[in-house]
Amino acid sequence: MIFERRLLARERGTGVLEKLWQIPWVFVLLLCGVGGVGYVALYSAGGGAAEPYAAKHAIRFGFGLVLMLSIALVDIRLIARLAWLGYAAGVGLLVLVAFHGQVGGGAQRWLDLGGFQLQPSELMKIMLVLALAAWFHKASWERIGNPLFLIPPIVAVLVPAALILRQPNLGTALITLMVGGAVFFAAGVRLWKFAIILGAAGVAAPIAYEHLHDYQRARITTFLDPESDPLGAGYNIIQSKIALGSGGFWGKGFLQGTQGHLNFLPEKQTDFIFTMLAEEFGLVGALSVLGLLATVVAFGFLVALRSRHQFGRLLAVGLATNYFLYVFVNIAMVTGAIPVGGVPLPLISHGGSAMLTAMVGFGLLMSAHVHREAELVAPRDQP
Repeated sequence: MIFERRLLARERGTGVLEKLWQIPWVFVLLLCGVGGVGYVALYSAGGGAAEPYAAKHAIRFGFGLVLMLSIALVDIRLIARLAWLGYAAGVGLLVLVAFHGQVGGGAQRWLDLGGFQLQPSELMKIMLVLALAAWFHKASWERIGNPLFLIPPIVAVLVPAALILRQPNLGTALITLMVGGAVFFAAGVRLWKFAIILGAAGVAAPIAYEHLHDYQRARITTFLDPESDPLGAGYNIIQSKIALGSGGFWGKGFLQGTQGHLNFLPEKQTDFIFTMLAEEFGLVGALSVLGLLATVVAFGFLVALRSRHQFGRLLAVGLATNYFLYVFVNIAMVTGAIPVGGVPLPLISHGGSAMLTAMVGFGLLMSAHVHREAELVAPRDQP
């Protein structure tokens, strides 16, 4: 215990300059590259002008960059101690949305914070990853195999998922469940338990379908047959596919996309921004953007592999999975591989909540990297 206290005191005394040296600056430059892609795309979406999208994107990214670097310097042990407090705050914000949230597009998902529209469901996924990482930190193989030990984290996943589903926001609720599942898997939960849950979900799917909102069922029907309603529910995905195909190999050129600039392409600054990029820069540009995004995800899993403590490993896995799911769902959505679900492309799409969430997540990821050698003691193991 004395040795551990000395170790903690020594690590707390680590200077800010030394921590700054440990920050992966190549990764920071990579994120700046992704943000730059977003600026270019939003400049085009604004008709060749910085307003109304690109300028706000640059300001948000600059603020997010400072926030990310600040979080990266925070001691990982302090983050672990505050994990469940952050989770409680996230659930509280979701409850507040249910009673006082702003309504838009038939959904009640936002809080008005003096001109800034915050979507707590975005931030909740980060808080969930923190809480689950803290729960499973230093849990033995035998303890993880005990079903009673899994009840609290399962409830911790289901509560925010249910609140998000109530908004309604089916896409984000499903992503929340999958992010939680990724942390469970990385923690060592047995595969047969996942099989039981997936089997139960398969049985419940027809029942759940009957309780979906009309627009949600329309999205599924449109996914199966977009041509059944080409001017209604199928319009978005049809126009998206036209834009993707018209870009060809090299694209039509910057500011030359007809689908986007003639306003055939819907939500070109948010959900369908990747389609606009593909139309103007073609297959080469689209694959280049995907390469950047894949590198970001790969870095997250690399942090997990290099971390000496379980909290850092699980935190990195959860955050990398969250970003991967956003990228995967958005790309699959605009290409018609899955139903349209209103999921943005973080650091590229226009939107403050998605930007804030991404930068907070990357800040936590960098903190796990900077403090990868730290000695963590689980709160339940402390004397």
